[in-house]
Amino acid sequence: MSKLKIAIIGSGSTYTPELIEGIIKRKGVLPLSELVLMDIDAHKLDVVGSLCRRMIEAENLSCRVTLTQDLDEALRDADFVLAQIRVGKLSARVLDEKIPLKYGLIGQETCGIGGFFKAMRTIPVMLQIAARMQELCPNAWLINFSNPAGIITEALLKHTGVKMLGLCNVPYNMYKSIRETLALPDAKMTYVGLNHLSWITAIEHDGKDYLKTALELGLNSEAMKNIPSSGFSRELVNMVGAIPSSYLEYYYFKDKKLKLLMESEQTRGEKCIDIEADLLRIYEDAELHVKPELLSSRGGANYSEVAISLVDAIWNDKREVHVVNLLNRGALSFMEDDDAVETSAVIGKDGATPVAVPGFANRHIIDYMQMVKAYERETVAAAVSGSEDAAMRALLMNPLVGDYNTALACFNELKEAHKAYLPQFG
Repeated sequence: MSKLKIAIIGSGSTYTPELIEGIIKRKGVLPLSELVLMDIDAHKLDVVGSLCRRMIEAENLSCRVTLTQDLDEALRDADFVLAQIRVGKLSARVLDEKIPLKYGLIGQETCGIGGFFKAMRTIPVMLQIAARMQELCPNAWLINFSNPAGIITEALLKHTGVKMLGLCNVPYNMYKSIRETLALPDAKMTYVGLNHLSWITAIEHDGKDYLKTALELGLNSEAMKNIPSSGFSRELVNMVGAIPSSYLEYYYFKDKKLKLLMESEQTRGEKCIDIEADLLRIYEDAELHVKPELLSSRGGANYSEVAISLVDAIWNDKREVHVVNLLNRGALSFMEDDDAVETSAVIGKDGATPVAVPGFANRHIIDYMQMVKAYERETVAAAVSGSEDAAMRALLMNPLVGDYNTALACFNELKEAHKAYLPQFG
């Protein structure tokens, strides 16, 4: 088999051992010859990278492991680039969560005005990574799970020539929990939406659609670890006519979520800072050579399965169906062809072909997706151009923001707080 080089950008993330676990699991089908771990944080790169190296060595994988702070070194001649960056680190996330609360707005990592500013910080850096890829590894696949993954997908596929797919573990976890609840391990599902705004609209097994059964049960999918979840009522899922992802709680229960966030002693970002510190202390143990259990308390459960199975499907031309973020290209007739959507696609050596969902008629989902997509388009325009008019147009269309005076005041404070990471706004 051909030799394979994988570069992980943002390797200081405590999630990285998840990816190494996935690589080890597939060592028989992925001929990894070189793994490059890149991060700008020297301490985290050393601690996390050393654990990853021990994991690789414990499994006797014959691949070279390089730790570097040099992006070009990581990218040169790579076959796959996995990006999991967090511009401004967790302290920037905490600002995204806390500052909006002062204005009566939900502060959250990917939804609302907090998610908007995460996009503003992340897109310029991802555009730089894509530009360097086109110079140093033009045939490589970029698999991005930096949030907000769908908006980043739209930015990169509209503004660069890089080959890329956006990835999230929400679809995998939804499928897994619904199959387990219904005791239908082979059920096929139709997944429709945008990243962190998605629904399961069909559950098929042996020619029968079990969605009606699931709705009558008031079935919920498993909530993400990073969302304090109260679940959806039987009445709500029947009204929607589909099973929402847990991120829809921010939209369907906006007032309740805001109250919970206002009353919380710590933001999720502050909790993650504590968890990360604990994980890094655990990772420093020179005897540790497996992923520690504490990692599951972050929101990254099953990332290894999701990310590395996608690498496997492309590298080995498996023609498997995965849920990814990609351009619509006719799959959903009610969305534009160049809208980034999160839906099923057939994955092989040439990338992803979205699976068409014919005759889709759930008006609530159609309207919600079109509304939030309008927000996402303006968000990309603001991130790329630095247009504050585009930024305000985006925020006025976001269901979690809306009011102009409130949005403008919060925008100005967050822009000032994050100015070191917002080159596009001068």
